[in-house]
Amino acid sequence: MSIMALEQLASYIYEFCGIDYSKNLPSLESKITYRIKELGLNIWEYCGYVKIEEKERDTLIELITVNETYFFREENLLRELQTNILPKFEDYSKEKTFRIWCAACSSGEEPYTLAMLIKETMLFQNGSVEIIASDINKKVLDKAENGVYSSKSLSFRKMPYGMLDKYFDKIEDDYKVKDEIRKLVKFKNLNMFDKNIEQEVGRVDIILCRNVLIYFDTEFTKKAALSFYNILNETGYLFLGHAETVTNVNPGFDTVYTPSIFYYKKGEKA
Repeated sequence: MSIMALEQLASYIYEFCGIDYSKNLPSLESKITYRIKELGLNIWEYCGYVKIEEKERDTLIELITVNETYFFREENLLRELQTNILPKFEDYSKEKTFRIWCAACSSGEEPYTLAMLIKETMLFQNGSVEIIASDINKKVLDKAENGVYSSKSLSFRKMPYGMLDKYFDKIEDDYKVKDEIRKLVKFKNLNMFDKNIEQEVGRVDIILCRNVLIYFDTEFTKKAALSFYNILNETGYLFLGHAETVTNVNPGFDTVYTPSIFYYKKGEKA
């Protein structure tokens, strides 16, 4: 497969969504080889095809994005949210909605986990919470919105005792998220780097964007951090993956350290 063509495709992916395959062309090749053969194209032809066919761009996104996740992932983070962060917003109401953005939510396990956590706290009135869950991958968003997961899925491998029976309905070999949880979550197909992302999401109190920035270079990490800063309300919080940081591209975040995790609070813009 032509290295020059792979470089061109990697450049297109980078410009579109910030994922950088330029230093890992063999991985990109392995992800697209079957699709190119399926279409009966060579790599040069595919580079042109994906730029003019929107549906093929969606297929490419499905091939190159990583969607491994599960319910109640990162126990320490969830404990910090439940114990120290969520109580700060308990006075919010239908007139002043408490809003969370799960960026790159994949197949929905994270936003549904947050919704269950919020229900467990019993801090919030009905109608006072909205979770925006977005992803660039339409296929995983469809699964997330349906809220149906196989009983044999690894998605349940960290599910706390009793939560499955409490918040899911058993349907043959699947579990479906109950309506009381699903209604707290609004799914959106969004590219984090769309020029109108701030308008699409609106102002929020908490952002979770975990294990995503590791795929971006400094330029796109800086763009993401600036968007997060602008989208967060003045008392907002940002949670990233444990291997991710915005310290070097800090647009005004203060780092909060705990014995088990660190995260960010919106501060004065630098």
